[in-house]
Amino acid sequence: MLTITQDLYDRIVAHAKADAPDEACGVIAGPEGSDRPERFVPMLNAARSPTFYEFDSMEQFRLDKEMRERDEEQVVIYHSHTATEAYPSRTDISLAQEPGAHYVLVSLAEEFQFRSFRIVDGVVTEEPVQVVASYA
Repeated sequence: MLTITQDLYDRIVAHAKADAPDEACGVIAGPEGSDRPERFVPMLNAARSPTFYEFDSMEQFRLDKEMRERDEEQVVIYHSHTATEAYPSRTDISLAQEPGAHYVLVSLAEEFQFRSFRIVDGVVTEEPVQVVASYA
């Protein structure tokens, strides 16, 4: 299960809406081994596409370095789908390289959706999302 604060949930949704019609993407970092999303990091969709996202390689390099220095890891990797349901595409699945991460997809299609998945070795498993006021 993904447990996420209302503030982080709202920030992901706002980023998805702000970047439309292109897909939005980003990371929520958290302390290593905690499975606790804490630090919202919106990323640039280098593909600037309504059907595909790609982290900017230099931005990704800086984020990876920063997370190592802060003893953090990618707890949530998120992106939006602007015209399709919030379910990982074949491309999303093939690019998923963090087996411990929660892959969040937000759909801005006719029916808004906020869903989370685990993707390990190409196998997609949906998980419940619990939105909380705080982690206290």
